[in-house]
Amino acid sequence: MNDAPASNAAPQRSTGPEPLDPEGLIACPNCDALQRDAAVPVGARARCHRCGTVLMAPRRQAMTQIVMLAVTALVLMVVAVFFPFLELSAGGMVRRSSLLDAVLAFSSGMMLPLTFATAALIIVLPTLRLASIVYALAPMALGWYPARHAVAAFRLAQALRPWAMAEIFIVGVSVALVKVAGLAKLSFGPAFWTFAALVLVTVLSDSYMCRLTVWKTLEERRRP
Repeated sequence: MNDAPASNAAPQRSTGPEPLDPEGLIACPNCDALQRDAAVPVGARARCHRCGTVLMAPRRQAMTQIVMLAVTALVLMVVAVFFPFLELSAGGMVRRSSLLDAVLAFSSGMMLPLTFATAALIIVLPTLRLASIVYALAPMALGWYPARHAVAAFRLAQALRPWAMAEIFIVGVSVALVKVAGLAKLSFGPAFWTFAALVLVTVLSDSYMCRLTVWKTLEERRRP
């Protein structure tokens, strides 16, 4: 019996699973679990497979709404800074105070650094963050290419988010008013209600914002 000719072909080896493309992965901001980046329909939500954190939740016309809310918040900030915030009446004396007066109340002696910190946390940083959002998103909301430094502006807006403490200030003022109410007659000025509206508008703007969707849109619409 003749032997069959030996094959010269090398035996096939199992190559195992194909390596994942890092460009097609996203990390959960809460637990750092990696997941595949896939298109999410408008109105749907993509959640982390490990902790359930919402990763992407695109909404129709969300970018336009965010820009409009940010511009509204900037206008409210101007009114809140310069218009009367509170009016105190006690013993026949009336004292009106604005948000700017509250910031400058610590502008002497050893308390001067507190003035800079207060001004930065409740006025400068929130204003800078809102302006950065408008700069980064407004051109895309109008259908244009992103602005030249849109990526840096949006990155700055995200970095400033924990340090913009306008809502903490309004909570602190509310607590202080409870203690002062028994000592003097209090009247809220237009700036108080404006600042309260500013906090609500800012929270609403943040709730509309899907950060991963914004980053993907910035990358897709960048100039050729």
